Amino acid sequence: MPTPAAPERPVIGLAPMTATHLADVLALGRRVYDTSVKPYTSWSLSAIAGHLDSEASACWVALDGERLAGFVLGSMGFDQRADWGNLEWIASAPEYQGQGVASRLVKACCATLTEAGASAVVTDVESRNTASAALMRSNGFEASVSVTLFVRETPR
Repeated sequence: MPTPAAPERPVIGLAPMTATHLADVLALGRRVYDTSVKPYTSWSLSAIAGHLDSEASACWVALDGERLAGFVLGSMGFDQRADWGNLEWIASAPEYQGQGVASRLVKACCATLTEAGASAVVTDVESRNTASAALMRSNGFEASVSVTLFVRETPR
């Protein structure tokens, strides 16, 4: 008796992000980011537009046909280092996680930043986000600097 064929995985294509993707990227970010975790409280349309509108945009989307499977937002410049690229936001829709979508997006973003002249690409990962830390390590990133965010809540 022949073995049944494994179901075909969808072919997820990558494309440079355009303004037509803004609404879907914003919605996916709202779906997957926990903006109650400091300092990740700034997910907004302006966060997306700032990267998309930058001179050396490294913003990519992963598409399953017309459906957004994931995105990455990157651009040149990090703090005072104009020669560093910044991979700031990345997300895969939950139904596409574990299929290599995020890794492909990291590679596309880093390649674009390298072509734009980045001598390094930096990103930050919240300490409890072990999946993102593993993703970055598997794509050649190394932990470099540890920063502790101190927060003093205002008494009410």
